[in-house]
Amino acid sequence: MDGNGRWARKRGLPKIMGHRAGVKAAEGVIKAAKEAGVRILTLYTFSTENWKRPEEEVAALFKMLGDYIDKEEPKLHKNNIRFLAIGRIDELPAFLKDKIRRVSASTRGHSSLTVNLALNYGGRQEIVDAARHVALEVKAGRLRPDQIDEAVFSSHLYTKDLPDPDLLIRTSGELRISNFLLWQLSYSEIYVTKKFWPDFGKEDLLKAVDDYRKRERRFGG
Repeated sequence: MDGNGRWARKRGLPKIMGHRAGVKAAEGVIKAAKEAGVRILTLYTFSTENWKRPEEEVAALFKMLGDYIDKEEPKLHKNNIRFLAIGRIDELPAFLKDKIRRVSASTRGHSSLTVNLALNYGGRQEIVDAARHVALEVKAGRLRPDQIDEAVFSSHLYTKDLPDPDLLIRTSGELRISNFLLWQLSYSEIYVTKKFWPDFGKEDLLKAVDDYRKRERRFGG
């Protein structure tokens, strides 16, 4: 979800206003995804690199996210939507961790759509964490090195209970993956739009999904 800051700058607004507009866009895209029959929507919300931003901006983002989770929880239940979060969640502020765990638990049985927030997430960091867990399994004698294959490794990723994405949508015209789901995106289709994230809405999502449906996926075959 790229382009919040540039969206605000283009309008002469503070950067935080771009983030607020980005939250509003996320609400609309979640609703549109459910209507379109999307089963899992992963939103790259806060990367491990985002800690480099000014402290006050990071604090404002976390507060905004916490307020958003509180506000959306009743809607998640009403619309049968499951809430998940992946990343190094334990490193987030305590108040935010508590909200994430509470809503993840309370929506566990919902099935119409899974909204998965990538928080304090980095693709390389995820692979390092998975490799560390595999190494500990080997050290403990629960796994032999010759048993390690793609399936075993995938079972130690943050996304172990989710399928790999079919489609990656990249906003603001950026032509890079930016450390997002590096393992999982191996055969995902990529759709790039020049629109900044706050301007991305229902019609844009439907256009991306329609473009995806017209593609022939060969998975290297």
